[in-house]
Amino acid sequence: MSLDHATDLVKQQTLTRDAFLGGRLTVAQPERGFRAGLDSVLLGAAVRTRALRLLDLGAGVGTAALVALADRPELSATLVEADPVMLAIAAGNVADNGLAMRTRLVGLDLTAPGRVRAAAGLAADHFDSVIANPPFFDPGRGSAPAQSRAGARHMGEAKLDTWAKVAATHAAPDGEVIFIHTAEALPPLLIAFTQRFGAVTVLPLLPREGQPASRVVVRGIKGSRAPFRLLAGRALHESDGRAFRPEFDAIFRGTGRLVW
Repeated sequence: MSLDHATDLVKQQTLTRDAFLGGRLTVAQPERGFRAGLDSVLLGAAVRTRALRLLDLGAGVGTAALVALADRPELSATLVEADPVMLAIAAGNVADNGLAMRTRLVGLDLTAPGRVRAAAGLAADHFDSVIANPPFFDPGRGSAPAQSRAGARHMGEAKLDTWAKVAATHAAPDGEVIFIHTAEALPPLLIAFTQRFGAVTVLPLLPREGQPASRVVVRGIKGSRAPFRLLAGRALHESDGRAFRPEFDAIFRGTGRLVW
């Protein structure tokens, strides 16, 4: 599909324009289907401050990378997205937020063979940080909430391992790889990460204190020999009401980062 055709399809959709980081970012995204939200912000906020080159795998409309770029003026980002419509929306978001000079967009299925990724300009052993919010609805366990989300949100364990393998290929030595996923995906994520990285760290995210974790953020360091760490779970919300706890409120307002 050509970029012009993708742009025409974008015009046929109903897009919302959503504010992130206390209004510092404005992100267009489809009204229906998968929508970037808290997961994307947390993923972008988890990137180490000393990173200079960021790779966002399956970038969607670009929210996570934009969050990472917002507070790091020396950071550049490469966004990889297979869906040409989402890539066209991401291109608009990058331009509208004044980040085009520091961003490269690549239309590519990240599970393509290495030679195809290399031809698209994705160098091996290159990126200081590689981030991903992989699809998290397993097609063997039911349908995604809406048909339009099916392609972007369905993934089995084997393909999740492939994403980790691709991330490892493109991460630089001592580079970090960070995935955010559902808590139930932790077993295959741990297998994928511990086979390829050291210093693997798992941060469970709880909706509220005393509740089971709903999300996990997993980070590994390429080439490290440091041991595995399981961090204490952190609650996103206060015990009562919908307010976020101070640590996460600061992240979502754009005044804080996720501290490992």
